[in-house]
Amino acid sequence: MLMLKIIVRPQKVDQVMEELLLAGFPSISKMDILGRGKQKGIQVGDIHYDQISKKMLMMVIPEDDKEEVIDIVKRTARTGEKGSFGDGKIFVLPVLEAYTISTGKKEL
Repeated sequence: MLMLKIIVRPQKVDQVMEELLLAGFPSISKMDILGRGKQKGIQVGDIHYDQISKKMLMMVIPEDDKEEVIDIVKRTARTGEKGSFGDGKIFVLPVLEAYTISTGKKEL
């Protein structure tokens, strides 16, 4: 199993979640986050915004589904045909164990 941490622009999050649902991946956690990437924030006139609003999606998937999910996210989260700085990141992490709290059952 893998955990994907997906950071996208706020205006893209609903489209990404809808496409994942249609493809059979309904289980997602969504959070509001602030951060910056390589661009080190954004300059608008005289004001420098150090932290930019983003959304983070977290999901756990079977390893066999990794490429499909990543392709969906890349396709739907990209702005314009070629994309642009600030479109987001996808982090892939191994999941060693998972437990259902209500039953105490180990899932993996």
